[in-house]
Amino acid sequence: MMVPKNNLEEIKGSVQVQRATLVTMESNARNRHEKLVETNTESTQSILQAIEQKIEKPTCPVVSARACPPPSATDIGSKGRADRLKGKVIVGELEKLYLAGPGLIYNARIDSGAETSSLDARNIQRFERDGSNWVRFEVPVPNTDDLVSMEKEVSRRVRVIQSSADEADRRVVVELQFAIGDHQQVAEFTLTDRSHLSHTVLIGRNILRDVMLIDVGKEFATELPDSLINQNGDES
Repeated sequence: MMVPKNNLEEIKGSVQVQRATLVTMESNARNRHEKLVETNTESTQSILQAIEQKIEKPTCPVVSARACPPPSATDIGSKGRADRLKGKVIVGELEKLYLAGPGLIYNARIDSGAETSSLDARNIQRFERDGSNWVRFEVPVPNTDDLVSMEKEVSRRVRVIQSSADEADRRVVVELQFAIGDHQQVAEFTLTDRSHLSHTVLIGRNILRDVMLIDVGKEFATELPDSLINQNGDES
């Protein structure tokens, strides 16, 4: 079928119009896309700037070596040392103990089998002062034959049954201040003649259960302050 020439011209004209329309639509779409990308970019930059203004990067201050010098060998241990686990002092089977008052240092035996701590005391004499019961006694000076006199108010009296004795021994109990490592405490000690025993002081459960843990097999796990050691000279 033949198309009339005039109709053919009309079709060509219509195609050209449609083609121009498509080009215009494509151009408009491209412009809209570029405008949308530009808008999104500007919005993203604004958000990032706001975040940077609100959240500052953490800075690490420069630490001067002069401001915090490393501790010297003299400083370490000068105040005493006692390692701790869950707040309790870790001690070995033997520890240096500073007895306040006479200011003496003894090797104390740590014994979880003893209920109450004990101190070697000689010439124990009970007396009354201002209506209260007191006791006068003497403690040995380490590495000498000398004794030092002390007076303390009686805290209570206890009955102690020794495996080697038939009758119970009634002992006076007093409160004494002592230090092990950097730990200082006031606790009850029974007074008894321990001259036949190897150690002047025994630390029992009345102290251990509250503040100390025993590291079995270790000795002298703590260190007394240098000031206490120096003022006593030789230790027992």
